[in-house]
Amino acid sequence: MDLHGVVVTYAETASVGLLGSSRKDQLTPHSLAFYMDVIASGTVLGAKPTDSPDQVTAILGSGFAENSLDDQSMWRDYGMVEFFWGRESRDHPWVGHHFTLQVHRLSWGGSTVNRVIRARYGRFDRHLQFDKLERLLAKRGVHMEDVPDSNAPAHTLHWQPASQVSVMVCRSPERGERRRGGARIGDVYAVSSSMSAEQVAWHRARYGCQNA
Repeated sequence: MDLHGVVVTYAETASVGLLGSSRKDQLTPHSLAFYMDVIASGTVLGAKPTDSPDQVTAILGSGFAENSLDDQSMWRDYGMVEFFWGRESRDHPWVGHHFTLQVHRLSWGGSTVNRVIRARYGRFDRHLQFDKLERLLAKRGVHMEDVPDSNAPAHTLHWQPASQVSVMVCRSPERGERRRGGARIGDVYAVSSSMSAEQVAWHRARYGCQNA
């Protein structure tokens, strides 16, 4: 399977324990390929964080909920995927700011994954373990860097320099976690783009000492 330069074969995924297991929380190769594709490319099915609302909707479909805090900000919720825009005034066009995959939503079940994504990648499980994802990315030459963050130690932040994608990982049980739901320790909480090198440098200068 070749997805924008990220190749995942059934034999390779089996070698890291993704196949041959009856555990319900094991991921399918298809869902792992989706996350790898996003992290490696910095896009969602080719939709860039800088794309206009119409461009994103042309790719992900019209099934979204639109939200706004004021006339200068807006985001569209496509299920697990959210895209954000801003503009100077009503007379100016929307400018893409970033997107976020709210991966933690999967842990509560329900129809969370956008139908276009699901049609291409198949079933998505409720949990995505960062260690497994990071190992598969490293096998493809896509490496993550640790970034100090204000959410530590409850969460850790990791960054892919080439695509400018960041990954937040849950390191403690979520508050109010129900018995059968919520992110587990080691689960990916969210995936976002874009995080610039300048932002990473600021994080390291601001939070590096307290997280050392």
